[in-house]
Order: sequence, then C-alpha cells, then structure tokens
Amino acid sequence: MDRAATPQIAQSFQLERFRDYLALEAGNSGNTVASYLRDITRLAEYATSRGAKTPNQLSAAQLREFIYFLKDVGLATTTIGRQISAIRTYFKFLVGEGLAARDPSERLESPKRWRTLPAVLSVPEVEQLLQAPNTDEPLAIRDRAMLEFAYATGVRVSELVALKLQDILFEDGVARVFGKGAKERLVPVGRRALGAVSLYAREIRPTLDRGHGRGVLFLNARGTPLSRVGAWGVIKANARRAGLAKRVTPHTLRHTFATHLLEGGADLRAVQEMLGHVDLATTQLYTHVDRDYLRTVHKSYHPRA
Repeated sequence: MDRAATPQIAQSFQLERFRDYLALEAGNSGNTVASYLRDITRLAEYATSRGAKTPNQLSAAQLREFIYFLKDVGLATTTIGRQISAIRTYFKFLVGEGLAARDPSERLESPKRWRTLPAVLSVPEVEQLLQAPNTDEPLAIRDRAMLEFAYATGVRVSELVALKLQDILFEDGVARVFGKGAKERLVPVGRRALGAVSLYAREIRPTLDRGHGRGVLFLNARGTPLSRVGAWGVIKANARRAGLAKRVTPHTLRHTFATHLLEGGADLRAVQEMLGHVDLATTQLYTHVDRDYLRTVHKSYHPRA
C-alpha cells in the first residue's frame, strides 16, 4: 500500500480484504487499487482518531465531517470526489461481505454540487500586497493606486480597466462604476485608496497619456488604456513580489473585499449593492467563510462556548 496503515487499523477496517476485493473481484487497475486504499486508510485513521474503532461505528454525520475536514485542509475537489467514490465502494464491499449492516455513505454530497470561491487573502496578506509596489518607479505608483482601489471597492476587473478619470468623485469619496448590462452604481472608496488614486492621477497619469488614453484612469506604459490581461499581470507580479503563496487574481481581491466586509459585520444587502450583484443568493456565497474563522468567532464571543 502507498500509505501504510498500522496493523491494528488495517485489521479493524478490513483493508487487506478490501484490497483483494478491488483487485480480484472488481477488477480495478493497479492505480485505482492504490488510490482507493490510500483514501480508505485516510478515512480509517481519521475515524480512529475520533473514537470510531471499526467501520460499523461510523455514522453518516461522521462521514460528512470527514469530507468537510478534507475540504478544510485544502484538498482539491477532484481528490475529494475520488475519496467519496472510494468510501461508497468500500461500504458496498463491507455490506456485500456481511462485514457491515448498513451503508452510511448513501447521502454523501458530491463536490460537483459545491459552489466554490477562490482563495481569500487575510488582512496581513492584503497589507503585504499593497506595500509590494516600489513607489520610486512611476508605474509602481499606478500599480499601488490600482491595487488599493481594487481592494477598496471590490470591482470586477472589467469595471476596473473601464474606469474613467471623471468617474472618481474625490470630494464625495465614491466611484461611479458601470457593471454588467451597463448598469451604473456608486461604490464608496476609502481614504487611503482615494489618496493613492489622487497621487497617480495628479503626478503619473499625465506623463503616460500621449493623447490615446481616451479619459480612462489606468493607462499602460504606452499611454493606452490598461487591458484586463494587463491588470491581471500587475496583480500577479505584485503578489509574487510580496511573497504570497496563494494564487492572486483580480477576482481574488473582489472576493477578499466582500469577505472582509462580512467578517467585520457588514449588512449582506449593502455588500450586494457594492458588488453589483442582482441576486442576493450570489452574495450569500460569501457567508460561507472559513470554518476555522467561524469557530474562532463562536469561541470568542458566545457566553457558553
């Protein structure tokens, strides 16, 4: 086996008999046998650590908790999907051999039904990203302004690169954003982001614009409007410069903006308005924040925690 279980776990969870079943009766390939054994060994170790000494002691609720555990530690949905398939095959084998009286895996939900969100940056990681541009360089001042604005407003990348100078209402502290279907919305912009955008608009943008900027706020080195690919490249380069291990895209900043607002106690409908979501259900995805974070909040604030 690729992942060797202890002799006691292997015996209690019938791993040798399961391997024979996979290879000889079910006729699976060597790779499938190895993968399924690794998956069921992982389940057996998890079960044992939580007091279930045999597969008969595993409940449907415990299997669901195990799947959530795999999700929490960052396994890919494809890996979790295979794990669920292995669990179903395992309990089919146990019931068929008379080694288990019931199959608790029947209602395990497939990862295909999950709606997943990209990684969210922590507040310290956002600070690292925003401090990454070397503002001794003119284009880095543009980069800082763009990063600050993206995090401050949660705009889509298409909205970010379409912004015009006249859309930033400095005195009111808001930006006029044109979203899907050309729908206009006003989005608040924080003081620090406004300062960064103001510095760029005053000191750098005039030196970039050679008459081809068409009034667009963020320009590239050639003086034409920054493209979506260009904006993605700016964010990727600065994430690398900041030493962030996570994959960071314009969408990551949008998700981070929404998650940080909700974690701070913002009203869901207010966040919906700022994001430009037509359907509140789309915004509600962001309420599925990190399970460890929710446990921490509960432990910190619930009087009986």
